[in-house]
Amino acid sequence: MRTGGVRLDLLIIGAGPAGLSAADVAAREGLEYLVVEKGLIADTVYHYPIGLTVFSTTNELELREGALRPCREKPTREELLSHYVRFALEQNLRVNTEEEVTRIERLDGEGFLVRTSRGRYEAARILVCTGAMARPRRLNVPGEDLPKVHHRFVEPFPYVRKDVLVVGGGNSAAEAALFLSEGGARPTFAIWPSDWENRDPRMGCIKHWVRGPLEREIAEGRLRLFLFSEVEEIGETDVKIKDAAGASHTLPNAAVFVLIGSDADLRLLRDVGVRVEKSGLTEVPSYDPETFETNVPGLYVAGHFTNSRHIKEAIAVPRRVIPLIAQSLRAAV
Repeated sequence: MRTGGVRLDLLIIGAGPAGLSAADVAAREGLEYLVVEKGLIADTVYHYPIGLTVFSTTNELELREGALRPCREKPTREELLSHYVRFALEQNLRVNTEEEVTRIERLDGEGFLVRTSRGRYEAARILVCTGAMARPRRLNVPGEDLPKVHHRFVEPFPYVRKDVLVVGGGNSAAEAALFLSEGGARPTFAIWPSDWENRDPRMGCIKHWVRGPLEREIAEGRLRLFLFSEVEEIGETDVKIKDAAGASHTLPNAAVFVLIGSDADLRLLRDVGVRVEKSGLTEVPSYDPETFETNVPGLYVAGHFTNSRHIKEAIAVPRRVIPLIAQSLRAAV
C-alpha cells in the first residue's frame, strides 16, 4: 500500500528466493506485507546463462518440499526460474516487479518511509533481500568500456568461430569458457594460477563437475588455458595480457567476458545508517546473527549479500526471522 492507505507491517525488498520465502511466511503469519523488486521474480536466476544446469540439489533450491521436479537429476536455469515464478503465482504472493526502491527513511518514533520508482510506502519493519549481483567487478584497464566487453555471460551462439577471452577464477568464468568451447567459439580462459591450482571446495575452487569437462576441452585443443597475472589493455581487435611469469602477449580477440565476481549495492542501507563490514573480497551489512536485524532497529537483512549466501540458507533464514518480526509487532500493539 502506498502512503495514505493501510500501513504495512513488513516491506520486503527483493523477490529472489529469500524474498519469496519471506513473503510466504509473512502471509502465513497474517502480516500486511508487500514485496518490491526492481527487476523480475527471481531476477538473479533469470540472468543465469541460458540452459545452465544448477548444480545444487533440489531440496536446497525449492520453496516447498517436492515441488521442484527437474527432468534430470539437477534443474536447469529454466526449470528453477519456472519453479520460483509458479510458487509466487500459486501462493498469490503480493509482489510488485520492476519497481525500484530509491530511498529508505526512518520515521519519528517507529517505522520507515520507503520511496520507490512508482510511489512511497510506510512500513513498521523492512527486510532487505536484494542479492549480491548488482555491481559486477571490473578490471579497471584501458578498453574495458568497449562494446565487445561483457560482465555477464548469456549464451555462446553469437561467438561461433570467434576468438573470445574469458577472464576469471571461479565457477561463472569456468562455465562460460566451457559453454563457449562446446558451442563452437575459439575461447581462451585466463585464470590466475592460484585459482587454477585450488582444489579446496571450502576455498571456492571450480566445482569438479565443471572442471572435468573443462579439462577435456583443454586436452582436446578446443579451449586454451592461459595462466595470467594481469590484463594490460583491451583493444578493438586484440587483448594485451601478461602471463604468470610477467611476459606480455597479444591475443587476437572479438569479445571479452570479465567474470571476476559481483558485489551488492549497499547504498540504500548505508544511507539509512546501517553499518557494513568486510567479508572476504566484499562487504556485507552488519547484523545480529540470530535475528538478522541490523544496527537500525526494525531493519533486517537476508539472502546472498549476507554471510548466509547459499540459496538454501537464503530460503531458510526468513523462515526463522519473519516469525520473530511478527512476534515483535504483536508485542508492540
